[in-house]
Amino acid sequence: MARLNSNDLETWSALATVLEWLPAALDTQLQRDAALTHFEYGVMFALAHAEDRTLRMSTLAGYSNSSLSRLSRAVARLEAKGWMRRAADPTDGRFTLAILTDVGERKVEQATPGHEATVNRLVFDSLTMAQARQLRDISRRITTAISTEDGWMLPPKATS
Repeated sequence: MARLNSNDLETWSALATVLEWLPAALDTQLQRDAALTHFEYGVMFALAHAEDRTLRMSTLAGYSNSSLSRLSRAVARLEAKGWMRRAADPTDGRFTLAILTDVGERKVEQATPGHEATVNRLVFDSLTMAQARQLRDISRRITTAISTEDGWMLPPKATS
């Protein structure tokens, strides 16, 4: 069994701490300022940037690395607030569309500046431009390694 050496253990410990602390910090800010979880914000942000503010639920689940059931529960909460709605796909009734409402689009616009300020404060403000590029490259390498791991695949980017 390969064991982590002391340098690798320090690096892993630092990364694991970021993986635990950052999502909680993002959730805290978004819940306080916009009554959204980070997951819900991500779903609404994806729709805000989609053509006609509409995506198939299956596509949205792929973008959010989520199961359809988790996404459906989140969308139900967002529907109850009037920020999203669902409809049958007129081109193929087997699919359901997620649609960001006008009120939902305004919610994303209202939530984005605070979210971006938090991301800048927690991530980018303490990094040089070169370190930010390195972080992007390192993150992509880790994502690629995860996506090639047996039994796990990146969510499809298909339009279905």
